[in-house]
Amino acid sequence: MPAKDKFHDIVKAALIREGWTITHDPYFLFIGKRKAYIELGAERTIGAEKEGERIAVEVKSFLGESVMDDLEKALGQYGLYRVRLKRHEPERILYLAVPLKLRPMLLEERDFREALTELHVRLIMFDPKQEQETEWIDPNNMPL
Repeated sequence: MPAKDKFHDIVKAALIREGWTITHDPYFLFIGKRKAYIELGAERTIGAEKEGERIAVEVKSFLGESVMDDLEKALGQYGLYRVRLKRHEPERILYLAVPLKLRPMLLEERDFREALTELHVRLIMFDPKQEQETEWIDPNNMPL
């Protein structure tokens, strides 16, 4: 099993504070004959009579030497996981959790906004110092 991301526990604790129940730590699935691990699986009950929301969260710290290299790797993983989840568990929505410091690049620079929209990347932006999520971003609601 791969090592947890540096901010794994911070994101996990923040999800729990927001009312999510962690159902998988990690959430594993097969891609071909190989096991892949998404950091977390979680669900939240919407109402007593309704089906709950289910998510999977891949956490990335972006602490490498190159933000671009880290982003390319994260988007590649996200794409593989999203395609596989769509067939394996289509009701579970995949999110990529990234540090808040990436907000200016990812959301204020047009090329990155377009890429996130085209790739259907849902984001959870978190502040590692505050140990909480700060923003949930759906690519369908992002202005280009």
